[in-house]
Amino acid sequence: MEKHICIHGHFYQPPRENPWLNDVELQESASPYHDWNERITDECYARNSASRILDGQGKIVDIINNYARISFNFGPTLLEWMQKKQPETYQAILDADKESIERFSGHGSALAQVYNHIIMPLANERDKHTQVIWGIHDFRKRFGRDPEGMWLAETAADTPTLEVLAEHGIKFTILSPYQALRYRKIGEKEWRNAEGANINPRLPYLCKLPSGNEIVLFFYDGPVSQGIAFEHLLERGEDFANRLVNALDGDSKEPQLMHIATDGETYGHHHRFGEMALSYALDHIEEEGLAHVTIYGEFLAKFPPKYEAQIIEETSWSCAHGIERWRSDCGCNTGGNGTWDQKWREPLREAFDWLRDQLSPLYEREMKKLGAEPWVARNNYIQVMMDRSTANVESFILRHTQRPLEMDEKIRFLKLLEMQYHTLLMYTSCGWFFDEVTGIETVQDIYYAARAIQLAEEWKGENFEQKFLQLLERAKSNHSEHGNAANIYRESVKPAIIDLLRVGAHYAVSSLFAEHTRHLQLYSYQATSQQYELMAAGRQKLAVGRAKIRSMVTWEEEVITFGVLHLGDHQLFGGVREFVGMEDYSQLSKELRIAFERGNVSEVIMLFDKHFESHNYSFWHLFKDDQKKILDQVLAHAMDNVENNLQQLYENNYPLMAAIKTLGMKLPRPLRTTVEYIVNSKLLHEFKSETPDPAEISRLLEEARRMKVKLNYKALDFAVTQRVGQLMKQVQEHPDDIARMQRIIELLQVLEPSKLRLDYWQAQNIAFQMQENMYKKYKKHTEQGDKEAAAWNETFEVLYTNLNLKA
Repeated sequence: MEKHICIHGHFYQPPRENPWLNDVELQESASPYHDWNERITDECYARNSASRILDGQGKIVDIINNYARISFNFGPTLLEWMQKKQPETYQAILDADKESIERFSGHGSALAQVYNHIIMPLANERDKHTQVIWGIHDFRKRFGRDPEGMWLAETAADTPTLEVLAEHGIKFTILSPYQALRYRKIGEKEWRNAEGANINPRLPYLCKLPSGNEIVLFFYDGPVSQGIAFEHLLERGEDFANRLVNALDGDSKEPQLMHIATDGETYGHHHRFGEMALSYALDHIEEEGLAHVTIYGEFLAKFPPKYEAQIIEETSWSCAHGIERWRSDCGCNTGGNGTWDQKWREPLREAFDWLRDQLSPLYEREMKKLGAEPWVARNNYIQVMMDRSTANVESFILRHTQRPLEMDEKIRFLKLLEMQYHTLLMYTSCGWFFDEVTGIETVQDIYYAARAIQLAEEWKGENFEQKFLQLLERAKSNHSEHGNAANIYRESVKPAIIDLLRVGAHYAVSSLFAEHTRHLQLYSYQATSQQYELMAAGRQKLAVGRAKIRSMVTWEEEVITFGVLHLGDHQLFGGVREFVGMEDYSQLSKELRIAFERGNVSEVIMLFDKHFESHNYSFWHLFKDDQKKILDQVLAHAMDNVENNLQQLYENNYPLMAAIKTLGMKLPRPLRTTVEYIVNSKLLHEFKSETPDPAEISRLLEEARRMKVKLNYKALDFAVTQRVGQLMKQVQEHPDDIARMQRIIELLQVLEPSKLRLDYWQAQNIAFQMQENMYKKYKKHTEQGDKEAAAWNETFEVLYTNLNLKA
């Protein structure tokens, strides 16, 4: 068959980690999920690893891993997060690549990506190489093979960028058709103009570079790629398939590749059920023999380029003005804010470029003092970033220095490399893509710059921050209350900067709300308790102690002394300082204990001021997730009291409320609020319960219908989805327990007629797996006359059907 189709998904999220904690903190805007990575994983990345194909009646007939059938790339920083937080989805992606190698003649679906999605034409030569080296190493470590292709952030390209790709063994990349300058058949002399997407996207093109190296370019089909977003192609999988197939030249006898490239989040996050349209389209194309589904590596191996092409320099797929979106107010934006401008983009980049150019000679000079080749060490630092075990880091230091280093030198070595790491992270492209300098993506890049500055100033003594802020002042916000990026740095970034004392303060405060342990991991830090005293008097608590705080990234450590007073709720006062000796510590402990035993809170706080001076901390110095954890604990008691009072009000006035509803009258607002709160909270309680009661849920849903209660669908949908998934996990772990299956069946049957937005994705996956193995085993026993097996089969079939799976 000469007709070939390839769908590429660019799956990417910007790095969201707190630069000091190496972890993603709570993001309220992603609620009910912890953060946006978690939310988009549930809505898209996980869904594509187990996507449904439905029959004409809407029943699930198959579940497939889309990644094994398409071309895809994942951002390395996203995969790093996923490996730690969503290991099942992460493993499904790796497995899909292995499956695709069998499917596509030894070529894998996965492509590499430049490490943290920087705009390569705007990077200097050194940074270009590091981005590609890190991207290749990350890919090789995860997928167990060398990448054939590499995705460029925003497909931003110029000849020096293509040279770097080719130098490091990358065979091909994917570009927009609008990035093509000219083309010709290999061997011919005359070039043909390709500007304005005037190039056949069905062919691969060889790009001969000035160095003598070569790289293949695939220019995706622009209209169909855009049609996914604007022509509603993902509403019906068959329409999607037909659009792909109809774009092929039916009269051509030459091999042709119909290929599209879009953000991977299109399939499930931007378009709900988009992953199912993708699955159906691929299945339909193959089942009907409409074309051969392939990937770039396989097509390139079978059909080497017959044409060559050159590109328009400094272009991308998401800016009509080349790459200006990432350095000027070119007019490209996300829309919806007509009076805004993006003049802040240029001074922001200039500030970052200044910082990079200030830190580079410092880094080079200090690394040479340690007997290291600076840029070789940086290029290889990805080996440490992916494995921070002590043995691996020690080995890395030994390989990259000409002499054994003392511990303080090792710490300096690691700090210098971390400084460079964050200098690269601050160029993540999303910082310029959106409309406002105070946006979450831009501020994240400024966080990375702040971390680089902190590391540089720790031993240099220069005030890089002051000059950096002067440059940021030129990046004006569209929000008058913020003024400029320098104000955002002072208001949001500066207070978030963490040192070992701040980590020690977090450790001290959090110790009051958790069982004390000798060793505690706090994100990328390790706390080791050396002495701990806890005193309590009613609701009040006082903790005094000393502990060693160690960074698992830079290996720096500090022994700290702390004292923290909890007055109840979130009222916390504390202090932390460097440990100076047992005599001072004993005196501190004695004075605080005496004051606390007297019940003299004011004296305790005065002693904090005396012993800790300016290093005083409160609830607001806790890291974000722990702030919420403590608030939840504090609120739980208060909400219990509120709920009990409302419950009593509800029960006392229920006959009256029922009568008012029967007469068709409106409930007074206080009573309406009461009944809505009680019904919603009781439903939520049932859905969060380990053993939800179907009868009680049925009664509450009927109550909601009769009293016309406005249900909190967002919270209830999320809770019931999680609960049904967890109940199915229990069935999978205890498959012989028919009673467990029966309880889920009863729950599903009660929920079916409700208006809840039921999403049984995880439960369906488990049931589908059980049908493939357990069910077939029991069926064989049933055929042999086993009555218990027959009962199991009958119950499972009912469960399977209730989960909308076709038996």
